[in-house]
Amino acid sequence: MLAIVIVMLAIAVPNLLRSRVIANETVTLTNCRAVNNACQLYHINQETYPNSLSDLVEPASNPPYIDSTLASGRKQGYEYIYNLVDSGHFTLNANPTSSGMLKGRYFYMDENGIIRAKADGPAGPTDEIVL
Repeated sequence: MLAIVIVMLAIAVPNLLRSRVIANETVTLTNCRAVNNACQLYHINQETYPNSLSDLVEPASNPPYIDSTLASGRKQGYEYIYNLVDSGHFTLNANPTSSGMLKGRYFYMDENGIIRAKADGPAGPTDEIVL
């Protein structure tokens, strides 16, 4: 009986952990798209991209373009690193904060809105496109 429970746990736990990683990655992709949309709206209104994610929330922006948790740079197991290259270009990296079996992929996006991913380190403009 104990052996059956151990075998069931050995099968279930990795699947459960993988499901959590997939869920976090899905939310991260949604957050990257939300940041891109917010930056595009900000650019339309200000004729430049924001200096930081905090420019996309109140009091800098009323109404806010994104929620304050995302603007803080950390949300659901990912760290968001925004970089204003110049008034017409920005980059966003989303890096997992977990390690081991809970570690997801790394993501990269620029003002074009194309999200790229890499499994083993910070993603960049030449990595695989996420559909």
